[in-house]
Order: sequence, then C-alpha cells, then structure tokens
Amino acid sequence: MIRTSFPLQKAGGILCLLFSSILLNYAFPYNEPFSYPLLCAALSCGIHPFLCASIFLLSSLLPFSPFALLSSAVQVSFLTLVFCVYRRCKKKSGAERYAFYLVALLPFVFLFPHTGYASVPLSPLWQKTIFSALLLLTIPLFEGALNAILFHAFQRKLSAPATFCICVLWILVGLGLLRLAGNEVFTLVTLFVLFLTLVTLKNASVFPLALLLSAPLCMVEKALAPCAEYALYSGACLLFCPYGRGAAAISFFLSFLCVQIFGGLFDASPLRAFFVLGSCALPLLVGVLLPKRVIDRLRTFLLFYRERILPRIAVNRNRRQVGEQLYEISALFREIESAFSAEEREDLSVLRMRETLCTTLCAKCPKRKKCENADVAHSLDKLIAVGCAKGRVNLIDLPPELTSLCANSAGVLFTLNKQLDDYRRYAKEMDEARAGRALLARQARGISDILRDVALEQSEEYTFSDCESQLFSSLAEEGILSNELFVYGEGDRLTVSMTVPETASGEKLTRACERVLGVPLSLAEKIPLQAGCACCILHKRPAFDAAFGISCHTKEGGQLSGDTHSLLRIDERRFLMALSDGMGSGEEARKISDHTLSLLEGFYKAKMPSDVILPTVNRLIAYSSEETFSCIDLCAVNLDTGIADVVKIGSPPAFLLSDELRVLEGDSLPIGVLDAVHPTTMQVGMKENDFLVFMSDGVSSAFASSADLYSYLSEQRPLNPQALSDRLLEEALNRYQGHAEDDMTVLTVRLLKAS
Repeated sequence: MIRTSFPLQKAGGILCLLFSSILLNYAFPYNEPFSYPLLCAALSCGIHPFLCASIFLLSSLLPFSPFALLSSAVQVSFLTLVFCVYRRCKKKSGAERYAFYLVALLPFVFLFPHTGYASVPLSPLWQKTIFSALLLLTIPLFEGALNAILFHAFQRKLSAPATFCICVLWILVGLGLLRLAGNEVFTLVTLFVLFLTLVTLKNASVFPLALLLSAPLCMVEKALAPCAEYALYSGACLLFCPYGRGAAAISFFLSFLCVQIFGGLFDASPLRAFFVLGSCALPLLVGVLLPKRVIDRLRTFLLFYRERILPRIAVNRNRRQVGEQLYEISALFREIESAFSAEEREDLSVLRMRETLCTTLCAKCPKRKKCENADVAHSLDKLIAVGCAKGRVNLIDLPPELTSLCANSAGVLFTLNKQLDDYRRYAKEMDEARAGRALLARQARGISDILRDVALEQSEEYTFSDCESQLFSSLAEEGILSNELFVYGEGDRLTVSMTVPETASGEKLTRACERVLGVPLSLAEKIPLQAGCACCILHKRPAFDAAFGISCHTKEGGQLSGDTHSLLRIDERRFLMALSDGMGSGEEARKISDHTLSLLEGFYKAKMPSDVILPTVNRLIAYSSEETFSCIDLCAVNLDTGIADVVKIGSPPAFLLSDELRVLEGDSLPIGVLDAVHPTTMQVGMKENDFLVFMSDGVSSAFASSADLYSYLSEQRPLNPQALSDRLLEEALNRYQGHAEDDMTVLTVRLLKAS
C-alpha cells in the first residue's frame, strides 16, 4: 500500500535517509547508484519530492563524477516533476509509477560512466542495461522496507515480507558501510546495535539480529565465520545480562578478544590491534554509560508492538465472572418478585365472624339446637356478606329465617357491627400491605431486568479484531503513531480504544478510524495516561443531535414557579426531556414538580423499564400525606433512530412541528390523583429539523381554544428552538394582557443531523 503523507519530517529521519543513500552508492565496486531505488521508495511513501531530490543529489556528490552527477540530476528532475504533479492533483501514485521509474533509468544507461566488469562477457552498455533491470526490481523491496520502517516499526509485529525487505535494505547498506569505512567502523556500528539490543531485550530473540548484522561481512569475506562470531558474542553477553550491563559488557568484550586472538590479532601492527579492540570497546562503553531511562524507553519501543493477549484474557475472565454474579443476583430479585406477587390465601374473615357470633351469643341460647337443625349458619353468612359490602347492618338486612328463629336479633346486629368495624380496619391494612407488596414486586422486577442486561453486556467477551492492524496503518497515514489499539463491540456498542500522543487531533483520529471501520465515530473520552500520552475512546456517532429551547415566566405576584423541567442525557444515544406542572403555584407546587421529576430522572438513569417507572412514581407520590398532584409531559428520544417515546399524564396538548403540525394529546388524570396511573403513551417518529413542543397549562390556557393554539403554531417557521419557545411564551403573555395568571413554561427540542 503506497502512502500519500510522510509523518516523520524530523532531522534524524532525514539524516538516516541521507546516510543510507550515500552508503548504498558504495554497495558495489563501481559505485552504481543503488540510492536510486531508495529515492523511488521515498517518493512512493509520501516524502516530499524536493526533499527526496536534495538527498539523492547530495548522496551522488561523494563519489564525484561529472557524468554520474549529470545522470542523477536528470533522473531527479524528471521524478520530482512527476510526483509534484501527483501532489498537486492530490492523487495517489499507482502501478503506473513503475513506468516513470523505468523512463528515469535511461539517463543511467546512456550517461553514467561505467567501464564494465571484466568477468562479464558483455559491453558496458549491456551491463548497465542489466543493472537497470536490477535497480527496477529492487524498488518494490525498498518500498516495502521504507514503508515498514516509517509506518509499522515499533507499533506491531512486522509481517514476513516486510522483515525480508528490511533485511535486504540492511545488507546493501552494510556492504556500502564496509566498502566506504572499512571493517573497524562496520564492527563498531554493528556491535553497538547488537549490545544495546541484548541489554534491552535480554532474551534469545537477538540471535537472528546477530546473524543479520554479520551478513554483509560474510558476503565480503565469502565465509560464514562472522555469523558464528556474532552469535558467540550474543550468547556470552546473555549469560551475564542478569548481573547488569557492566558484567554483560565485560563478557561481550572477552569473547570478542578471544576470537580476535585466535584470528591472529597480535600478528598485526599495534596500531591495527588498537583499532580492532577499540571497535568493540567503544560501543560497549557507550552502551554501559547510557542512562537507565534511555534503556527503559528503548525497551518500550522494542516491546510495545507485541499483541497484548494475556491482558485481554484476564479482562474477559473478570468480565465473565462479574456477568455470572450479576445474573445470579438478577435471578434472586426475580425470586423476590415472585414472593411478593404470590396469590393471597382465601379471606377467612366471614367464617371467623360467624364463629365469634356462635360462641358469644348462641352458646347460651336455649334455641341453639333448633337453629342448628334449621341451618341458620347459612343465613348468618348472608348477613355477614351484606355487612362486609355495606360496612354496617340493620334490621332490614336480617334474612327472614333468622328473624323468625332468633330471639336476640338486636344482639346479633350489635355484635356483628362491632366486628365489621374491626374488619374494615383489617381490610384497609391488607390493601395497603398488598399495594406495598405490589410496589416492591415491581421494583424487584425492574432491578432484575437492569442486572440481567448488565450481566449480558458484561458477559460479552473482547475478541481480536481483524481491522486492528489496518487501523494502525490508517492512523499512521494521518501522522499518528499508536502503540496499542483495541476494537470491541458491535453495532451501537462499537468502541475503539487506543493510546496515542496527547497532542493527537480528535478529527484525525475519527477520520482514520472511520476510513477502516466504515461507520461514523465520535471521540467520547480522552484520558491522560502519562507525560505526552493519552487514551482516546471512540464510540459510534448517533445519527442525530438535539438543540433545546426553554422559556419560563412566574405567575403574577409569585416568587417561585411551580413548573419544573428536566433535560437529561440517559446515555450517549438517548436523552430525556420532561416538564412537570405541580398543583397550584409557588413554593409548594415547585416542590411537587421537583419531587416528581427527581423520581422520574432517577428511575430513567437506572434504565428501568417504563412500565415499572410510571406506576412506581405514581404510588410513591400517592403515599404523600398531602394531596400532591402533577401533570407530566415526558419523552425519551433515541438519537440513532429519531424515535421519541412520549408519555402524557394530565398535561395539556403537545405539538410536533414536522412537514405538518401534529397534536399529541392525552386523556389521563394528573399523577398522584388515583392509586393507579393510566398514562397516555405514544411513539413518535422524528426526523431532521423536526420540533417537539411541551407547555404547561399556564401557556395553553392563554389561548381561547386548542384550535387557536394550533392555528398560531401552524404559522410558525422556526429555525431555532429557543426562538420558538420565546415567541410562544410572548404570545401567551400578550393574550393575558401582560399579566400571567399562572406559571408558564415552554420546552422545545429540535432534532439535528449529527456532525
């Protein structure tokens, strides 16, 4: 994949590119321009054409030759022009770029001075032609290497092709270093890199690096001895790494010394021996003296690309345990609901009252046997049933058979009425207990549902996403290097978490992630982690956003409005809008409204089902010792779909301003009037630029009729919800001749397209 932007424009990266270009020109004996493939790769990776041209020309100056410099200048001019056109047109370079690279090789074939290799039985022109083909074939390898170094190294594990490309690049650079600077400088550089990696990683993963570092030396000497030597140095150093950098450096140097002694070091001149030993001692000394924070930072760079499998397993295990525990608690609350909802046993009060009458009055009656034979108990049951229905009994309620047989009818009536008084008190207590059990059962069911939903959410395991590696690359294209990235969830619960530099732009983050995931995202949270680093969390962006308008006016002479409103964000995808009009006006009405809305807000925040919330709030308000009534307008809007769940309890009409004006009316009594609440519920589909208007009865009563209010709103063409609220309140005040006869509140919401 070819990049269109280059995130690393620092001096260090430019110098590395320059030195690599210089060394590549010395990889072969006749200084063939192997920096040309690197130039092409740099252009393909998005580095600025003028910067690439400057680096290529500077690298061509060292092996000075007028015709070689002329060849390079022509090549650079042509490629710079081509890629400047690409940048001007904001177009990515595709496979056609290789045609331009091929054309740019013609100056090398016809201008570059080359006497030819004597061992090759071809003319210099044909040799340069073959060499051009080799340069062209090397370009994809250098593109892969440079792309991996700039955009993937130290971020994630490199793929096998990318690793191979980097190895090829190093071998050619290493050959150039050997030919230009000699064995001692090559040894100094490679041993420094090897030792620094050894004391940082402290594991056997450095052995492949040791073999790679020694590969150019093996090619020049045409032997495998350097590979064995570098492996020996690595093994000796690893043995003493646990004892500190000093011990590791000493073991490294001693192993190097032994190898050089067996190689005839002391047969050479003292000066050469000094340079050979110095090529090992100097990098080891620098490695030992490096501050610990540098080693720690290097360790972070070398290790943080590894995939964090164990943390995800641990997180999943903890989530699963929490989910199972929550599910068990949910089941417990279901059992509590069942216990409170269990059917009551048959009321035995009638039987007990009859037994009381028989034991107190009939026990000493001389006609008792006669009444028992005549089945007077059945007549008593009928009399008791009438008494339970009426509350009291009198002479006209006595059954004829009981009147004809019983000599103490007045005593029966007196005793039964006394028991009926006790029964009424008992029945009232039973009703209150039954209502309390029903309330607790509903609450238990609501808590059970909440815990069950949380349990299911927590039980969902975090898995590895195939798109995470693509996200690393997409972020790199925006110039953002992330050392850890985590994608989980689906649909509305899609979440992307990443660690990025603290200065990273939220706009670039969302753009890079949207390009890979194909869904709209928004930056939900940015958590500082350490100096210069932050954790950014992105969620799926809702389709809509909302704007609100609120206008209020207190009753003439009043100090405090009895109307209360609420705007509550339930979660990232839903919000709650409510208007409560308490009975009367002033402080008491305000308390009623506040109390009602506080209860509603608390239950909705807890995400309880609506069929549990409304009866519960109504019962809690009805329990008040005073008569407290509230008219409620409430809607919960889903910002993904625009669906609004509207609840009206004793409130005046609401209005939906869409393509046409729609009236939303309810027919229920205010909350708190009756023990049972019967709200009017409806589902309204809102779309972009629709307005939903709630108002208290102080506003609606200002208009002569609903038709007048409908007519007034039909003429409105609002753009701003606050302006609509203000105009409606102002119109209501004008109709009151400027003197508000009741507390007045207008609450308006407009649905907008999310940006």
